[in-house]
Amino acid sequence: MTARLTSYAHDGLTFDVVDEGPLDGPVVVLLHGFPERATSWRGVTERLHRHGLRTLAVDQRGYSRGARPRRRRDYRLPLLVGDVVALLERVGAPVHLVGHDWGAAVGWLLAARRPDLLLSWTAVSVPHPRAFVHAALTSSQGRRSWYFGFFSLPRLPERAARPGGALERGLRRSGMTDADIERFRTEVVADGALPGALAWYRALWLATGPAGRARVRVPTTLVWSDGDVAVARRGAELSAAYVDAPFRLAVLEGVSHWIPTHAPEPLAEAILDHAGRRTGQEEQA
Repeated sequence: MTARLTSYAHDGLTFDVVDEGPLDGPVVVLLHGFPERATSWRGVTERLHRHGLRTLAVDQRGYSRGARPRRRRDYRLPLLVGDVVALLERVGAPVHLVGHDWGAAVGWLLAARRPDLLLSWTAVSVPHPRAFVHAALTSSQGRRSWYFGFFSLPRLPERAARPGGALERGLRRSGMTDADIERFRTEVVADGALPGALAWYRALWLATGPAGRARVRVPTTLVWSDGDVAVARRGAELSAAYVDAPFRLAVLEGVSHWIPTHAPEPLAEAILDHAGRRTGQEEQA
């Protein structure tokens, strides 16, 4: 793929892509989480580009303006994975995949089902799905995940998203800054992406089959932060048991859940380790 990719079509939807960095560099595909968009990766991509990597940051289903179906069932996890598979097949060569929050949930399943499409997998914040479930039963994870139920309610979360409302207050307690909140207001609420973003939670209860049970056979790094109020350490520590490949757990101290925006430097280093591009001295831009 030698031309810039600004969008791609799949399943009757059109997805926006931010394609940057050297056109001939190894490709890193970046999947954002809730409630953010491709812009959350800016601090990370700048460093990756200096090391010769090309980045494709996609606005996922519900976030891209051309990819906002209204039905809850259109946000089931296999469909979300299929959107990314379509992008990777468009690239035409194995890539380094990185996903934060919900993007990590998509990435874990993709890594298990289509290892042929990946050179490496870097999960950010969220552990393997089976490790997450185990942690919910044996640690504070169940209590930390209370918001899954709230976000699944009809209409109420949208009402709570008014400026200064309950949703914003919760995001601030999780570590979001004023700048983060402003991006949320502009890119998610004002742009009309919030219903689609919440549909990821609402469709979670429609899951069928052992979607999260498959083992991962791709070199994997999980980057977790000890200031994360949403994800307990237990799930991060259990994830290695579900990876049949080299696995590394990187723990960032004093960092909130919002690793891509609050700790882009160490996250980029973890990705560069996978990509074989960490030299200790940055290349000239």
